Amino acid sequence: MSKNSAVYKQLPAVSKLLDSDSLSDKIEEYGRQAVTESIRRILENYRKILKTQSQEISENQIIQSICDDIEKSNKNSLIKVVNASGVIINTNLGRVPLSEKVFLEARDIACAYNNLEFNLETAKRGKRNTHLKNILCKLSGAEDALVVNNAAAAVLLCLNTFAKRKEVLVSRGELVEIGGSFRIPEIMKAAGCKMVEIGTTNKTKLSDYENAISEKTAIIFKAHQSNFVIKGFTEEVEVSELAKLGKKYNLPVIYDNGSGLLEKSDFKALKNQIDVKSSIKAGVVLVIFSGDKLFGGPQAGIILGKTSFIEKLEKNQLLRALRIDKTTIALLEASCKLYINEKDLYKHNFIFKTLSQTQVELKSKAEFLQNSLKENKISSKIIPNKAMIGGGTNPESETESFAVKILFNEKNKKQNSAISAIVYKSLMKNHIPIIGILRKGELLFDIITCNENELTTISQALCQAMNNTSKKQK
Repeated sequence: MSKNSAVYKQLPAVSKLLDSDSLSDKIEEYGRQAVTESIRRILENYRKILKTQSQEISENQIIQSICDDIEKSNKNSLIKVVNASGVIINTNLGRVPLSEKVFLEARDIACAYNNLEFNLETAKRGKRNTHLKNILCKLSGAEDALVVNNAAAAVLLCLNTFAKRKEVLVSRGELVEIGGSFRIPEIMKAAGCKMVEIGTTNKTKLSDYENAISEKTAIIFKAHQSNFVIKGFTEEVEVSELAKLGKKYNLPVIYDNGSGLLEKSDFKALKNQIDVKSSIKAGVVLVIFSGDKLFGGPQAGIILGKTSFIEKLEKNQLLRALRIDKTTIALLEASCKLYINEKDLYKHNFIFKTLSQTQVELKSKAEFLQNSLKENKISSKIIPNKAMIGGGTNPESETESFAVKILFNEKNKKQNSAISAIVYKSLMKNHIPIIGILRKGELLFDIITCNENELTTISQALCQAMNNTSKKQK
């Protein structure tokens, strides 16, 4: 018998482990096949370890490894996190949470049969696109509406429908790239259009558009500068001026509003945002925006505008590939209904609810976290902070907030910076991951998007993370 064979003999057989009382609950919960696969995976790992180094491995140790492996293998990939990053519409963190009111209303529809494509009046096949038309038109003042799965899809559909193999005029200052390498030039190419760049990066005049119009021009396209700002010697053409130009030359003007602010807002952070209602009143034929940014709903690409143009979009074969499902329709309709009653909007729409917090309320939340940290013997300091609106709305849109800065005991600034980085990353491995702020070697938590339960979670997780870090250093 080889030396390795003798060492491997301490590893129990798969059948013995499957019959173990310690794994019976796991088999009941996850099934025999899943547990068997985990056993084989763990035993193979131990064989690799024993091949290079001889050591004693107990059956209890193996069973614990199997249990850990099963839990890890069956853990959801998409999970809840605590957003203490100071970015309200955080694209990487799912943009904005939906309210429980919206979710519960949609749940009753999603968990049952529904009239998605069935006309209850005629008892014949219906169209899914009809469900959101009335409420979106009522809220915006548009003639008609169509919703697809996101704003990029909406842009693609519009360009392909009205400008395939034709020219589209667009300002050089609006050739944006957003998350996921979505670029206006590439989407135009995918839609089968020829892009004609107008003006310069920093200055585009009305005459630039007018001089570029030719027999091949199909669309004048304007895009919201969602994630950058050009300052200084700049000029751009207002939506209303482009609409007049389009009318003069019988050319449709399509505006990618992006952010989805329905109407002008008194919030300081949203003062410079061009709203959807104003764009429609200005006379553009179609306005496109995201459902999950400032509008505060689920992911969707909302297209509002003239009925004659919406009807052509509905006939495009691409629509079937870009259509939304019953759950999104239900969530978006419930989100729209919040706008009917202002009280509901400020109570249940996450964006408006968050921005409605007074400085006194925000300071109180910061003090709550600070006191909770103090109970866990963690020193901290409350500091003013600028929270970002985020989410491709306007890179300079900020609102006043507070952050809680963690004060470490180390006298060496370099050591504090290193510990901050370790703890920051450690918090992401919490059972509810916590996304804070790591800024210039300091660890902070902005409280603007957090409720009291989440602030308590931050305090508890931070205590555990700092204790673990302290033990490792010793």
